[in-house]
Amino acid sequence: MYTNQNNTRQCPHSPPRRKHHRILFALLAIFLVVLFLWKICIPAVTCMQRSHLPSVSLTSTGSYPVSAKGLNSSNVVLIRRQDGRILMDKGSTQKIYPASMTKIMTVLVALQKTPFLHHKIQITSDILTYAQKQDASLAGFHAGERVQAEDLMYGALLPSGGECCIALARSISGSETAFVALMNQEAKKIGMTGTHFVNSTGLPNVKHYATVKDMALLLDYALQDSTFRSIFTSHTHQCADGITVTSTVFGSKYSTRLINGAILGGKTGYTNKAGHCLASLALVNGSEYILVTAHAIPNGAHIQDAVKVYNRL
Repeated sequence: MYTNQNNTRQCPHSPPRRKHHRILFALLAIFLVVLFLWKICIPAVTCMQRSHLPSVSLTSTGSYPVSAKGLNSSNVVLIRRQDGRILMDKGSTQKIYPASMTKIMTVLVALQKTPFLHHKIQITSDILTYAQKQDASLAGFHAGERVQAEDLMYGALLPSGGECCIALARSISGSETAFVALMNQEAKKIGMTGTHFVNSTGLPNVKHYATVKDMALLLDYALQDSTFRSIFTSHTHQCADGITVTSTVFGSKYSTRLINGAILGGKTGYTNKAGHCLASLALVNGSEYILVTAHAIPNGAHIQDAVKVYNRL
């Protein structure tokens, strides 16, 4: 007996669209979280880390194995970075005028307060007018230019641009005075007991002073930050707008060549009262050293003193 049965035909099921969409949304969410962390959180954490670098200290046994004889600079301190030992001391705790060595602190504080280094800051005409009236050295930026914060930091440390320091200070704190308060707070935290700042540039002021020992302590501390170190040890830097800035140490006519090493970086300074100053970092025989000198009189004597000292190691 034949029975007619209704045959049912099942169509193949396509993957549910909702599940597919959920996967896409999850991947998009992960991407946005990663992007947020990269753009916002990581720079913020980096700034926090810069504000909490390990403390450093300098030690002295009372005897100094490296002679300071024959140097032109009135004040000298040489330290070995690996243990903070003072190897040369010539008036290291006497009050000096740090001149543009001040900009080491300016850039350190600017790094601590600037999470986005590509943030652009405008160079206003009044900044340039003020810097020019004070006879400050300039990096070469023009009124109306919008310059990346990182480029201003290079401009402050390499060619010693006063306009860069003032622009950073005003952008971060609203005024140079407020920014200098942060500089003095940082100096106290680091242990710079013989230092007081009144401006971000190092322009002459009887209330703006330091010691070479304090400046060595500051440089040793700041060099722990990789971005600061990269700026400090650069010979030249090409800014985003095409301007190239050059270090006053390596761009001078005076040789920085050493017998058993190399000067890695430095920050010069000069005013009539400060004389020629230099805070430098060198690698000699596999070890890093910091030398800070102040009040050398003839132009170039600060660099020549550095070469002499490092060649005595």
